Amino acid sequence: MDSLILAVCVAMTAVALWRLPGARYGDPLRRTLWGCSAAFAVTLWTRFAPVKEALGQVGIVDFDALVKYLVSIAACLSLLNYAVTSYLLVLAGKDAPRHIAISRKVARIARLSIPAVVPVMILLFFFAIDRRHPSGDFAADHAGEWGAAAFMACYYLYLGASAWTVAYQWTHVSRRADSLVLRTGLALGAASTWLYTLYAVLRLTYMWIAMLAPTPANVDHFVENLGNAFNMFAATLFALGASLPTTHVAADRWRTWRSLWRMHSLRRDLTRVFPEVTFQPAGTRLREMTRWTPPMDVRQDGWIQEIGDAVDLLRHHATPELWPAAEEAALTHRDAEPAAEAHWIKAALVSATRGCRSTVPAEPLPEKPFGTAAGEAAWLRRVQAVYAGIRPQKAEELIAEAGLPCWRQQDRCEAHPA
Repeated sequence: MDSLILAVCVAMTAVALWRLPGARYGDPLRRTLWGCSAAFAVTLWTRFAPVKEALGQVGIVDFDALVKYLVSIAACLSLLNYAVTSYLLVLAGKDAPRHIAISRKVARIARLSIPAVVPVMILLFFFAIDRRHPSGDFAADHAGEWGAAAFMACYYLYLGASAWTVAYQWTHVSRRADSLVLRTGLALGAASTWLYTLYAVLRLTYMWIAMLAPTPANVDHFVENLGNAFNMFAATLFALGASLPTTHVAADRWRTWRSLWRMHSLRRDLTRVFPEVTFQPAGTRLREMTRWTPPMDVRQDGWIQEIGDAVDLLRHHATPELWPAAEEAALTHRDAEPAAEAHWIKAALVSATRGCRSTVPAEPLPEKPFGTAAGEAAWLRRVQAVYAGIRPQKAEELIAEAGLPCWRQQDRCEAHPA
C-alpha cells in the first residue's frame, strides 16, 4: 500500500507542479485549479508513512491528521470555486441553469461556513478527542468517541457536500462537452468526485455506527484499507481528469521547446553578426532552454522574426550567383530546398564576418507559403539540420564560385579595397 500511496502522491504533485504557473497569473480559473491540485497533493502526502512520522516530530499527537483534514477542506473549497469559476457563474439566479445555480449556492455556503467549521474542528481536536496515544488511522482508531464523531462529521459533511455538488455538475456537463478529450476529462473528474462522495458517506456512517456499538478490530482494519483504496483511486482519476484536457498543451510546449533547441545555433550565428536584429543577445543553449520568460511560444515567434531579419541583411553580403551555386550544392542532398537555403546562409555569413559588403542587395530568397509560426519553425529546423553539417571549406568553395559581393561596385568594401 505504501508504494501505491507514494506513486499517487508523486502523480498528484506532478499535476500541481504542472499547474504552478497558473498561481502566478491573475486568471482565477487557473489559480483555483492549481490550489485544488496542490491541496490534494498535500493531503495525499500526509498519508505517506515517512511524512506522517516527520509531522509527528512537531510534538502534537496526531498532528498529521489535523493537517490532512484541514488541507482537505481547503482542497474542497478550491474544487468548488473551480467548478463555479469554470462555468462563469455570473448570471442572475433566475437565468442560471439548475446545475449551475446549485453549484453557486453550495459554493457560497461553503465559503461562509469556513470561519465556523475550521475553529470548531480545531477545538474538538484539542479538547474533545482522546489523543493520549498516536493513531494509525485517525477515524478508525477513534471510532466510538463522541468528540471524534463530531470532528469527522464536520469534515465528511463538508467533503461529501462539495464532492457531490461538483460530481453532479461535471456529470451534467460532460455529456455536452465539445471535444472527446474534454468529455473524457470531465467524466474522469466526475467519477473521482462521486467516489469521494461515496467515501464520505461510508466513513461518516461507520463513525456513527461505532458510536452505538463497538466495532471489532478486523472491521477497523478493513475500513482503514478501504478508505485508503478509495482515496488513492479517486485521486488517480482526478489527476487523470485534470491532466487529460491539457495533453495537447504539453505536446505543443514540447514541440516548441524542440524547435528552440534546434534553431539555437542558427539564430546565435546570425545575431552575433547582426546584433541589431535582437533585443536579447543569444546565450548558451542551456541558458536559452532554461529561461522562464518570455514564454516559449513568444520566444519562438521572436526567433523566427530575428532569423528572417538577419537573412534579409545577409543579402548585402551575397552575390546574385550565390543562390544558383547553393542550389547546385544542395542537389545531392535528400532535402534539397532547405539545404540550398542553408548553404546560402553559411556562405553569406562567412562573407559578412569578413566585412565584405555590397551596397546593392542580392535578390530575396524564394518565397515559402507559410501559414503559421509552426510552419516557419518546421522549415527553419530543416534548414538548421543542414546548416550544422556544412564544413567551412564548402562555404569557401561557394564564395569562390559565386564571387565577392563588392566586385561589381565601383567602390570596393573595406575587406577588399581596390
